[in-house]
Amino acid sequence: MAKTDPESDTEADGGQNGGVQSVDRALAVLEILARDGHAGVSEIAQEMGVHKSTVSRLLGSLVGRDMVHQNSERGKYQLGFGILRLASSIPRRLSLVHEARAVLEGLAEEFKETVNLAVLRSNYAVNVDQAMGPSSLATYDWVGSLTPLHATSSGKVLLAALSADERDRILKETGLPARTPRTITNRSQLERQLLDVSREGYCVIREEFEIGLNAISVPVYNHMGSAIGAVSISGPAFRFDPDKTPGLLEALKQAGLQISANMGYTRR
Repeated sequence: MAKTDPESDTEADGGQNGGVQSVDRALAVLEILARDGHAGVSEIAQEMGVHKSTVSRLLGSLVGRDMVHQNSERGKYQLGFGILRLASSIPRRLSLVHEARAVLEGLAEEFKETVNLAVLRSNYAVNVDQAMGPSSLATYDWVGSLTPLHATSSGKVLLAALSADERDRILKETGLPARTPRTITNRSQLERQLLDVSREGYCVIREEFEIGLNAISVPVYNHMGSAIGAVSISGPAFRFDPDKTPGLLEALKQAGLQISANMGYTRR
């Protein structure tokens, strides 16, 4: 049971320490929402070990800044579009989105499925742009979504590109929670798959992140040859099998190379 000591939860001094504590707690709230997707006041308060009134005040401020959004149906909170605006203000990401846009649209038009561009941020893969084919049945807007690295095709591509030390740090911090019965939760098994991803240059997942959703992803490189993102195609499992879609893998790899070239990458 989390501690909820009234005295330790007080910020009556209103000074510098109280302000720093408030910032730290607000960031903790954002991290919880990024990890879980959504959460209620009681859940957040219990995990942080503070009073529900404190969490309510923090959420109120974050909602006011559009950092957090309340789901009116369930009363729970999730990350808001203000988070995406902050990320998009980073010039590198703005440039990547701009250079990738036409390529994403071309893939969506050709394969009639959802195409996403993701980057690594705070131990998660965050989708920064999306294109949908004219016949796609998908309706979910993935832009701004923070998804687990170990359970998504883009996340695994980004993980595979990291140094062993950095990958170890992230996975120790996030763990390998199961999103579906098909999620890989064994570290050794995941590492073997990441070796294959690194060698083959792409990753396929089948219903690891969501039941009924398949995806395939390839890396995007910058002028230094470092992976700065991943482009993926996803679709309903009943009709989308990446291994059985003619021309898909080659087209996706070429798209990744085209975006990389737009970012200054020279294939070695």
